[in-house]
Amino acid sequence: MGRLSGRLQSVADFVTMGSVLADVGCDHGYLPIYLIETGHIPRAIAMDVNPGPLRHAAEHIDRAGLGKYIETRLSDGLKGLRQEEADSLVIAGMGGALTVRILSDTPDVWQKMREVILQPQSEIEVVRRYLYDAGFCIVRENMVEEDGKYYMMMRGISKTAAGVQEEDVIPECGMTAAYYRYGGCLIRQRHPVLLRYLEKSRRQLEAIRQNLLRQEQTEAITLRLQEVQEKLSVLKMAWEEMTDE
Repeated sequence: MGRLSGRLQSVADFVTMGSVLADVGCDHGYLPIYLIETGHIPRAIAMDVNPGPLRHAAEHIDRAGLGKYIETRLSDGLKGLRQEEADSLVIAGMGGALTVRILSDTPDVWQKMREVILQPQSEIEVVRRYLYDAGFCIVRENMVEEDGKYYMMMRGISKTAAGVQEEDVIPECGMTAAYYRYGGCLIRQRHPVLLRYLEKSRRQLEAIRQNLLRQEQTEAITLRLQEVQEKLSVLKMAWEEMTDE
């Protein structure tokens, strides 16, 4: 099927070799097709709540001759998946609130899995906090820039999972506001894409702040200004740790 996009390739790289994959919101089925074709995983279940995208995924799977290895399943989130049918979960390309809703609907299914790989499009801080509250920790993160947009992805595992390396785990007590918002792994790695994102975000937030300061200070403007200043403060925490400034 050729190469994946940079965003999907980064998600694929997080899937543990030999896993049985549950891909929620599978869209065209490109991710499981790639992972099967490259011998990375033996089987996958491609799931979507909408019949149209699921039908397109099934067509691509059939065209690749992988119907024996990838099952398509109409499902609202993980509701169509039974416990222990899969040990690796991918939810990519959805909003953060929807990602959390899918996870919170079926904790008995996904919390028994080896890993959860998430690439939320928004409210990423909410997703990170949810994982920690659910007894998981984030052990790997990546960030890519594609067509002018920035994408963060994370791999979470249970804090009690076998083989967890203590040095890879940021304990909950060590998760600062900056780590939740921008990713503790990315900050500690001094990830170059995150650095570019922070610089771009800083310029945007500072421009908004200056514009707000020029306006009449109504209650709404004051609240918005406080919100922007809080964002700048957390951004500064991340920037200083990454650059030693």
